[in-house]
Amino acid sequence: MSKPVDRGEWARWPVERTPWTVGIEEEVMLLDPDTWGLAQCVEEVLDALPGELREVVCSETHSGAIELNTRAHATVAEAAADLGALRAELAEVLDRRGLRAAGAGMHPFADWHEMRVAAAERHQEVAGSMRELARREPTFALHVHVAVPSAAAAMAAANQLRAHLPLLLAISANSPYWQGRDSGLASARTPLFQAFPRVGIPRAFASYNDWVETVDLLVRCKAFPDHSFLWWDVRLQPRYGTIEVRIMDAQSSVECAAALTALVQCLVRLEATEGFAPASLVHAQEVLDENRFLAARDGIGASLIDPAREARVPIRELLEPMLEACAPHSAALRCEAELGLVRLLAEEGGAERQRMLAGPDDDQCGLIAALSEAFAPLPARV
Repeated sequence: MSKPVDRGEWARWPVERTPWTVGIEEEVMLLDPDTWGLAQCVEEVLDALPGELREVVCSETHSGAIELNTRAHATVAEAAADLGALRAELAEVLDRRGLRAAGAGMHPFADWHEMRVAAAERHQEVAGSMRELARREPTFALHVHVAVPSAAAAMAAANQLRAHLPLLLAISANSPYWQGRDSGLASARTPLFQAFPRVGIPRAFASYNDWVETVDLLVRCKAFPDHSFLWWDVRLQPRYGTIEVRIMDAQSSVECAAALTALVQCLVRLEATEGFAPASLVHAQEVLDENRFLAARDGIGASLIDPAREARVPIRELLEPMLEACAPHSAALRCEAELGLVRLLAEEGGAERQRMLAGPDDDQCGLIAALSEAFAPLPARV
């Protein structure tokens, strides 16, 4: 039995946080519309932001990326409206500088030779730790935070959520292109980001104390500065009192992001209050890891391993019972409309849409132009 840990301030779970509130973090690509390549200019963009926007927009590891952060909201509709407003405000700032933005898991033809690490101290620290790995092509993800009332409930829910991560990846997969060619994957972002340490589906933890003890040991041994350098697909955020789900590709439209956010919010509440994922899957780490690969490879066309059935089951067949279990929670959380959009995601995934937009001539510049238009349509110039 592990001894109690002096958790210190970093691991204290806030008791005043309203449960089940939701927030969205979105990693966005900055674009030069003359070439539709990545614009390596995040510092200049940040300097051009109005004061109130600087509080919710920040740099990412690479200079061709920027991150939008909504406030915490009671409903997905409010969070999605916040995200849409942030996109529109960023698009206006970029338009004045002759730039654009778009949402997708990866830029289709970015070349690592041209990438630059952002100047912020944290990003330089990552580069110092990762060495040349930090200069790979940037990846872009959608992160969803859901507040949970206690550390124990959050740990239990996070353990259970591990079983759902491959499905979330499959229906969010939105990065088929890599280095100017079709990778054959639905989410090329997933294996590329895997080059970093402390990524993927974490193990199940026996308790919150077990999680704290594990993380605290690594921090004390100076493996990394603090728990925010854990890049697992699902992680606890004691500072905010949230579970953060990080496995999903960035989405091209606010509507797609809203659908995924609703599914995550409902799943967190479902697992924290009832438990839904079967133990046969929760405790099968090798199965979860294989399902994660299958989801990245095949997207909504994936069939995932069900250890109880000893068979692979199509995503759409797995999705329906999950949505049924989430339905009462969507009513309580007032996100029925957004959760209903998940079925549309499963009809045509982001990877398939990108291939359709690129067309038979593999027009990746045209693809990026279309993704930019979907990000936040600018008013027509007179």
